[in-house]
Amino acid sequence: MAKNKKVVLAYSGGLDTSVVIKWLTEKGYEVYALMVDVGQGGDLKEAGNKALKIGAKEVYLVDAKKEFISDFVWPALKANTKYQGKYALATALSRPLIGKLLASKATEIGASYIAHGSTGKGNDQVRIELAATAHAPDVEILAPVRDWDMSRTQELDYAKKHGIEVEASKKKPYSIDQNLWGRSIECGVLEDPWVEPPADAFSWTKAPEVAKEKHDYLNIVFKGGVPTALDEKKLAPVDLVKELNSFAGKHGVGRIDMVEDRLVGIKSREIYEQPAASVLLTAHSELESLVLEKQLLNFKQMVDAEYSRLIYNGQWYSPLKDGLSAFIENTQNLVHGTIRMKFYKGNAWVVGRFSDNSLYDKDLATYGGDSNFDESAAKGFIDIYGMGLKTWSKKKGKMKPGSCSCDQGECK
Repeated sequence: MAKNKKVVLAYSGGLDTSVVIKWLTEKGYEVYALMVDVGQGGDLKEAGNKALKIGAKEVYLVDAKKEFISDFVWPALKANTKYQGKYALATALSRPLIGKLLASKATEIGASYIAHGSTGKGNDQVRIELAATAHAPDVEILAPVRDWDMSRTQELDYAKKHGIEVEASKKKPYSIDQNLWGRSIECGVLEDPWVEPPADAFSWTKAPEVAKEKHDYLNIVFKGGVPTALDEKKLAPVDLVKELNSFAGKHGVGRIDMVEDRLVGIKSREIYEQPAASVLLTAHSELESLVLEKQLLNFKQMVDAEYSRLIYNGQWYSPLKDGLSAFIENTQNLVHGTIRMKFYKGNAWVVGRFSDNSLYDKDLATYGGDSNFDESAAKGFIDIYGMGLKTWSKKKGKMKPGSCSCDQGECK
């Protein structure tokens, strides 16, 4: 079938994708801008009007906040996903959803192309393209920002030349992506890992030194591995994340400054704000420590690490990820309970935990006189547990590497 010139563009309203609309229309494409609302904020209607003004033939706005939290964030929370132990994968979680919706829209309107505004140095090009390909394998993908070889300064000049209004400037050239689960900031002075992030890089969190002077407590209620209430207040998933972002952000919780290893093989300095994600990941992990059996918990931590890498590397729709998801989901059947956290000056830590499924037995753990633990059994346990080590220790001084007491194939 002959290709048409229709292209569905993942449009954010920012510098890259705004410039892409103009660039594609100049190349003769019909641009259909798809805006996916995952809680990034801003006036999306205004951004859509801007897309039409620049040259988009039509704009589609999809409210995907509920789907994003329920179908992407909550599964990731159950797996305690943090890339390299820090990043809560906010951007990485939104991309497979966006890629799926791009493919769906392209199929719906019969477009031959899908386009995005990712660069050739970033991870998002992989995440979006793999997700789109998984749902529409015959649609061709365009990546203008990757292909045109323009620097960010040249992009700004291009935008100015064509009358495209953008928030970025040469003095504040940050590249920002945000959704309900977190906010990422890069470019500009942040590219120097020695430079402390300027105050204007942050939006969701107060600097710890100017955060509230009084600490706060918050009880987080979980059922089946996902949060359902803050204190006694039951909340829908989207509302819960929003409220927790605001609450934790006021305490300066959730700032991440890290040098991470990108999928494309380079190290990148990244700044993240993830108040709700940081709190919920800490709380969920602590609840699992209370209710999951030791071997299961240890093995799950290995699975969680691999699950995090798969998401970061754009493999959300891979068979391996599906298999790991089934295992992780099975572990959450008993992850019910309440975690109490304390917030103060950039910190949020667990101070209390409760679950009807708790494996903590005070009668066994106590050092008081009423302990049920039979300490007399410890000696025999240690004797058997350490038998191999004891045997090796006795023998090691007599061992001679490379020697053998055998003569003509028969051991003496």
